[in-house]
Amino acid sequence: MLRSTRMKSRIYIETSVVSYLTSRPSRDLIVAAHQEITREWWAHRRNDFTIAVSALVIDEASRGDPDASQQRLNELAGIESMMISPEAVTLAEALVARGALPAKARADAVHVALAALWKADYLLTWNCTHIANGETLPLVESNLRDLGHVPPRILTPLEMMGTN
Repeated sequence: MLRSTRMKSRIYIETSVVSYLTSRPSRDLIVAAHQEITREWWAHRRNDFTIAVSALVIDEASRGDPDASQQRLNELAGIESMMISPEAVTLAEALVARGALPAKARADAVHVALAALWKADYLLTWNCTHIANGETLPLVESNLRDLGHVPPRILTPLEMMGTN
């Protein structure tokens, strides 16, 4: 259930979003479009929501080229960052054990778990391999419900551009 119109919806931002936001323009037309959509969303929509990331996002954003990682961290500065709680790890492991996400996607399961525990309305990601994947979404959502959690809507920035 979404919050009333008086309260901002809550969005958990997964690492791929900030990576697309700060990366050099790609020569791949689809990736370039995703980058531009992300920049537009960040510039024009993010303040419409209460957003948060996690220590996992900070860790992932810190990796790689020092200049690129600093740029990602600069964009994340000032955004609420959640710690990875034992409850999140347990929930993520349950999602993997139940087959909602593959074992190689344990970090992605932690992102989903953190978003659910934070009671996010949305989880924003460009990770369409494991997180925003039409085949796995029903499994993730049903397993979260079975485990007593309301699943966040898992969407890409394109789906969150609004109607204006």
